[in-house]
Amino acid sequence: MRTETPWGPWDPAPLEEAARLFAPLRAPWWIAGGYAVELAVGHTFRDHGDIDVLLLRRDQLTAQQILAGWEWWAADPPGTLRPWLPGEVLPRHVHDIWCRPGPAEPWRIQLMLDDAEGTDWLFRRDPRIRLPLDRLGRVSKDGVPYLSPEVQLLYKAKSPRPKDEQDFATALPTLTADQRAWLTETITLAQGADHPWAARLRAHPVG
Repeated sequence: MRTETPWGPWDPAPLEEAARLFAPLRAPWWIAGGYAVELAVGHTFRDHGDIDVLLLRRDQLTAQQILAGWEWWAADPPGTLRPWLPGEVLPRHVHDIWCRPGPAEPWRIQLMLDDAEGTDWLFRRDPRIRLPLDRLGRVSKDGVPYLSPEVQLLYKAKSPRPKDEQDFATALPTLTADQRAWLTETITLAQGADHPWAARLRAHPVG
């Protein structure tokens, strides 16, 4: 789905293209965002304005190798997009990178950087929340690694937009008891016990 931004149009790469581009990467990576939820539930249910690929911050420079010849621009908050220079290690407050094949091309892939400590993933919005890296993702039947839905929904819980509400409602019936328990606990910790998703998680029976 092509969309316009102040920094030029987005025409996200299809899931298959993004997976093909990152398949040679030796470092771990995962499809994230709405596509991760769709891979978890097993079917397409909405349009996407972008496609997210998650990397660990410590592996960030491998993205420049995989997308050699592309333009990489760091989303440097608040509201600034700037070139990501070859070999530059981005500061900890930069989490998003927009990528396109060339200056006249639309943006195609958004890279997301997450933190890790040893063998644990750390939730950047609340370092009390962590998860073993081997539980951070799953692999689709087609061999595509994607972020576990409970982790993706934790990110979406902060300020849910209509598409996030749709993702949560669609994923909720597919979550296991362990996934629901983890998501309930982490949303409560990060957002408070009165978050509406926490109540719905507690009330929903396991499918």
